[in-house]
Amino acid sequence: MRFIIANEFYQQMLQMPHHTPDCYVRPGEYLHHMYLDGVKYAIAPAVLDCLAEAESKGDTEAVAHLSLHKLHFEALLADAERTGTLTEEVTLLGDAPPTDEESMPATGSTYAPRMPSKWEDLGLELPFIYEVAMRTIYARGQITGSELANSMAVPFPVLNPVFQMMRKQSLIDIVAQKGNSGDAGFVYAIKPPKGEDALRDCLEKTTYIGPLPVPFSDYVESVLAQTVKKLIVTRRSIAKAFEDLIMTEDVFNEIGPAINSAQSIFFFGYPGNGKTSVAERITRLMGDAIYVPHAVEANGAIIKVYDPIQHAAIIDDDARDVTETILKKGVNFDMRYIRVKRPTIIVGGELTMPMLDLKYNPVGKYYEAPLQMKANGGIFMIDDFGRQQVRAMDLLNRWIVPLEKKYDYLNLTSGTKVEVPFDQLLIFSTNLDPHQLADEAFLRRIKFKIEIRDPNEAQYRRIWELVCKSRRVEYDDRGIDYLINKWYTPVKRPLRMCQPRDLIDQMMSIAKYNMERVNFSPDLIDAACSTYFISAEKKDFGAKVRMD
Repeated sequence: MRFIIANEFYQQMLQMPHHTPDCYVRPGEYLHHMYLDGVKYAIAPAVLDCLAEAESKGDTEAVAHLSLHKLHFEALLADAERTGTLTEEVTLLGDAPPTDEESMPATGSTYAPRMPSKWEDLGLELPFIYEVAMRTIYARGQITGSELANSMAVPFPVLNPVFQMMRKQSLIDIVAQKGNSGDAGFVYAIKPPKGEDALRDCLEKTTYIGPLPVPFSDYVESVLAQTVKKLIVTRRSIAKAFEDLIMTEDVFNEIGPAINSAQSIFFFGYPGNGKTSVAERITRLMGDAIYVPHAVEANGAIIKVYDPIQHAAIIDDDARDVTETILKKGVNFDMRYIRVKRPTIIVGGELTMPMLDLKYNPVGKYYEAPLQMKANGGIFMIDDFGRQQVRAMDLLNRWIVPLEKKYDYLNLTSGTKVEVPFDQLLIFSTNLDPHQLADEAFLRRIKFKIEIRDPNEAQYRRIWELVCKSRRVEYDDRGIDYLINKWYTPVKRPLRMCQPRDLIDQMMSIAKYNMERVNFSPDLIDAACSTYFISAEKKDFGAKVRMD
């Protein structure tokens, strides 16, 4: 705790126009805190004055709160007097304000999968490597050693001894040579009859070709090394990540600790207030990138993890052609992994239970990782929770073990189970009452329940300013006065975060049709609102909809 004892800060606190609810005993009552540069302080003179006021009113709740503050203040004061550090120049008791490094902690991960220097470093059995190489040669017909290594995402010098062993076993043969690159230019083909027999056997197991899978143990190590648990969010860092989103301070005070906990979050509130936008911006606080394997080998099965739809690859010099990179400058990580932005996977009403388990490809005979496995190291958000085709309670029960134990069990077709790390920020988002969706036992496992509230009028106007700036439309406060007075106040229509964006887009579309410049004319405002809002008057158009 940090206590300010200088009276001038007490006066400054009283003159501040806005204070968050955590500055009071109860919102709006017994103000005794203030934030300076994102750091919270208790104002000692205010604590004493508020305590005296609470005692005079017989407000036992306020007395208990403020008395505890007083005890902490007196302990710090006694300690300062004992050590001789209390002088007239001292304005602060308790912890020193955080440094810039502490208030804006670094978020980038230092982990990088180690580059293999020999085939034993790949962590795979030699016959398994043979099979991937043979399927690749079969798919291409004929292929050079460098192209084969590039397809398997392993440096050619690491795989060249493997190719030589395959030649000695009469599995493949050299049929030509390209260029002057030595062994890397040898053109390989399947050698009959032994190679063809071995090829049939490995094609019966799986038809997978591509980057060589990483051992499951290495995958687990990479997930734990890039864990979301290392994330630290402060008031300053969250304000920067959310600078383009209008949020109240009290919501920030709830979201920040929730992220630091690396636990589950339940967002609830009216639609259109930015629950999905909040989840997307949380990843800005998680650092820039992590490494995800193209595929994983587990108990002989191949699981494809990298998904170009769900993962945003970061392309830089290290991600160029493997052989070219090795020859010209070398690489600094195992190319069986790909560097991606921390994933933000959002699913809505389309979510079904099979999407949360391994998906077996009966033709290719390999597996596709489920959504939560692809989300490791990032965010997995279930939007519109309660509107899925599967029962909400069934979906909730699916997460009991992962939320409690931080690992998940996935089933292979062989009947064996794979224990997969569950290292992600799991977010449920709904505009339904949480008590209608989950019982107390499950809500206990969701550590943070955060309501995303409607904006007040000042915030609503600020959103209009930001939206107009992004759309290059001149903001007119008088137009917002007209909008609120006509379309909100008379019908007590609630303000929503999304409405300024939607209405300005509506106005721009109408202005194009009318061949006029976008402005806040009453005609344009009325035209946009009349097609955006639905009248509160109930109408019967002769049809009925079944909700059961």
